[in-house]
Amino acid sequence: MTIPDIQSQADDRHVNIEKVGVNSLRYPIVVEDRDNKVQSTVADLNIYVDLPHHRRGTHMSRFVEVLNQYHQDFFVDQLEKFLVELKEVMKAQAAYVDVSFPYFMRKTAPVSKIASLMSYDCCFNAKYNDTYELWIGVVVPVTTLCPCSKEISEYGAHNQRTNITIRLCYHEFIWLEELIEIAESVASAQIYPLLKRPDEKYVTEHAYENPRFVEDIVREIAGILKNDPRVKKFYVEACSFESIHAHNAYALVSSDGVLSPVTSSPTT
Repeated sequence: MTIPDIQSQADDRHVNIEKVGVNSLRYPIVVEDRDNKVQSTVADLNIYVDLPHHRRGTHMSRFVEVLNQYHQDFFVDQLEKFLVELKEVMKAQAAYVDVSFPYFMRKTAPVSKIASLMSYDCCFNAKYNDTYELWIGVVVPVTTLCPCSKEISEYGAHNQRTNITIRLCYHEFIWLEELIEIAESVASAQIYPLLKRPDEKYVTEHAYENPRFVEDIVREIAGILKNDPRVKKFYVEACSFESIHAHNAYALVSSDGVLSPVTSSPTT
C-alpha cells in the first residue's frame, strides 16, 4: 500500500513561511564545562527551516531524525554541521536552532565557605543560510541596591533581585562561566544557593556598599565586552524585579545600537 505524502503537495497560496518546525523539544545534550570538562544537561530546543510558497508542508519527523546524530558530542561544536545537514535533508534555504538549558556552577559562600550548586539559564542560538551565525547567552540573577534609595533614606535602602542577560557572537571561544562572572562582578551583590547567617550579613552589607541602577549594570558590562577582542557583537539586558513598585526596572544596550536578531530567550 502506498501512503500519500501530504506535506509534499503543491500549494497555490503564494506565501513563503520564514520558520516552520518543532519547538519545546526536550532533549539531553552535552556541553563543555570549564572546571569539569563535561557537563550533561537537558535542553529545550526549537528547530526550524524556511518553507517556500509552492510546498504545502514540511516533514516534522526529520528534524528529530537529524538531531539524533548530534546530541551526544559537545553540542555547540556540532551546531553548524547539524544545520547544514538539516538544510540538505529538508531542501531548505535556511535552518535555525535555539537551545535553552540549565547550567550548573559550584559556588562558595563568602564567609562560611560552604560550597553548593547554582543553576543558570543559558542558551545557544544558531542559524545557517548563506553563512553560519552563533549566539551564546546567559541569564544571571544578582542583587541590586537602589542608589537613590540609599542617598535619600536616613537608614536602609530598598534592593531587588535583578536578572542580567548577556548575549554575544564571538571571534574566539568564550566560556559561559566567563559571562556569568562578568555579570556577577558588576552587581551590588551576588546571589548564592546557600547562605549561613555570617554570609547573609556579608551579602547585605556588601550590597549596601555597592548600589547599582539597571543603567549602571548594562553600561559596565558593555564596557567590558567592548574591550574584549574575542567579542564580535553583543547585547546586554538588566531587569530588576522592584521591591517597592508594581513594575520592573529595565535597561538594554547593544554593540551596534539595535536589538539582537535572536528570537528565543532563556526564561527570565
